[in-house]
Amino acid sequence: MAMNSDVVGRALARHRADPTRLLQILREVQEELDWIAPETARDIADGLGVPITRVQSVVQFYSFLYDKPRGRYRVLFSDNITDRMLGNAALFEHMLKRLKLRRGQTSWDGAASVDLTSCTGMCDQGPAILVNNFAVTRLTRKRVDEICELIRIGAPLGEWPAEFFHVDDNIRRRETLLTPLEPGAALDAAIARGRQGMMDEMKRSNLRGRGGAGFPTGTKFEGARNAPGATRYIVCNADEGEPGTFKDRVLLNSFSTRVLEGMAIAGYVVGATKGFIYLRGEYRHLQEQLQRDIDSMRASGRLGASIRGAPGFDFDIEIHMGAGGYVCGEGTAQVESLEGKPGRPRVRPPSMVSVGYLGKPTVVDNVETLAHCTEIAIEGGASFARRGTKTSTGTKLVSVSGDCERPGIYEYQFGVTIGRILQDCGAGPVTAVQIGGASGVLITPEEFSRRIAFEDVSTAGAFMVFGPDRDIFEVARNFAHFFAHESCGFCTPCRVGTAIQRNIMDKIAEGRGSNYEVNDLKRLAEFMKRTSHCGLGETAGNAVRDALNKFRPAFERRLRARDFAPAISLEAALEPARRITARDDAEAHLDVEG
Repeated sequence: MAMNSDVVGRALARHRADPTRLLQILREVQEELDWIAPETARDIADGLGVPITRVQSVVQFYSFLYDKPRGRYRVLFSDNITDRMLGNAALFEHMLKRLKLRRGQTSWDGAASVDLTSCTGMCDQGPAILVNNFAVTRLTRKRVDEICELIRIGAPLGEWPAEFFHVDDNIRRRETLLTPLEPGAALDAAIARGRQGMMDEMKRSNLRGRGGAGFPTGTKFEGARNAPGATRYIVCNADEGEPGTFKDRVLLNSFSTRVLEGMAIAGYVVGATKGFIYLRGEYRHLQEQLQRDIDSMRASGRLGASIRGAPGFDFDIEIHMGAGGYVCGEGTAQVESLEGKPGRPRVRPPSMVSVGYLGKPTVVDNVETLAHCTEIAIEGGASFARRGTKTSTGTKLVSVSGDCERPGIYEYQFGVTIGRILQDCGAGPVTAVQIGGASGVLITPEEFSRRIAFEDVSTAGAFMVFGPDRDIFEVARNFAHFFAHESCGFCTPCRVGTAIQRNIMDKIAEGRGSNYEVNDLKRLAEFMKRTSHCGLGETAGNAVRDALNKFRPAFERRLRARDFAPAISLEAALEPARRITARDDAEAHLDVEG
């Protein structure tokens, strides 16, 4: 007990007993104690001066925090569709058998637990697992056996073979962003242009957010700069949880100078003095090196006070680690998490640029977006805008995985065709491509002449290739399970809708479905899109809907010969959700108007 208290005391001291640091405190305490016991939660609550229920709510929200023992070795198998295609299911069962465990069970001696998790951002080198949040790539049956033996003898993670944890960049094609940057060059260029001059170049570039939404970055910067108040923040959204996306992992690993200087340039333009990198929990392996990069920049005058000798250019950065939660990739949910709370999306308005982190003007931008700021500082907005298309300027990073010879990261100017990417990555006969991850769009061969651009096929970067031997129904079913698992439960349409969608897909997979269920899936997708609180619920039906519209035979061959009406109709099942949604909408309207 005394040791537990000492661990908590050290974590509280490191974070100045600041309640907004609650998630960081919990993560660090768990790394030493393996789980958050009731007495540990109580010590943390007392040390922060917050109710115990606040600590409990945070622990229960994040999938990488545990309020029950999960073992000294917590193994999580990535269960994205690309891991399935590479044989993760058989490896999962093999490890369970070797360790004599059931899924999610902790071994009798408290040594280990084995379970599934969502995409870990290793789609180009799977199957992958996380062991105590550190990624192990290229899993094989032999490697599973070796890991089981290391667990059996109790070997510390630091003594495991280094090749287990090796993560490749797999850069296959470069244009401008995936090139080294002379340290300080972008900062010097921005300072030479001046704050307003740099703002003008950002707007001239027509750079749009690379996280998927495509909002004009210069407009966002200007909104935050002009918002009332003296304190402003920059948040680098490195929570790339969309299945099939791993480009930000590569930028942070090998091009951190571009990302960090891009954040500083954003701070210079907006008038912010503090920045956060919200690093997804699955990228725990990047934390130490990224922290060294930040420390190096600070030591060389590229972060801190009077950057590069420019009076008033004060900006510093700290890393905030996530703990498992796809919804935290949404800007308002991410800011809630930064404040030490469950990462549930906020009701909007107001917008983040006026009321964000701690109620202050905040810019939340994607890793790739901020990295592009260095290009614009050096070469100017007009030059940047000459690449790509008029509406979609510059280059785009594409994370390619699935049935191809050369999975990895490809950089293209906007406007590249889907067919060109398939050719470059060595894809053979292709049945379909899922672009934009689980929330994106399913593309058939008839559409391969379409282009990657905001005005055609928009994407945060995921590009998953499916060959002729792949069952598109199972692809959609995997995504349905993903959304049911990742729904934060805040709004009823998403919480209930994603669960119903998953259950219907399972029912069809078991041969118990009929056309009634197929029609329900269509209505359900529309209901979630129309009534959900945030983008997760709004897009949760996309993959199933597209699969139904474009690959209907994959569903029909599983249906029963005759249609039978379900005991409870979809309308009856969703009626409580409709009533609650109507009530919530009315209350939100009153809040805004009042």
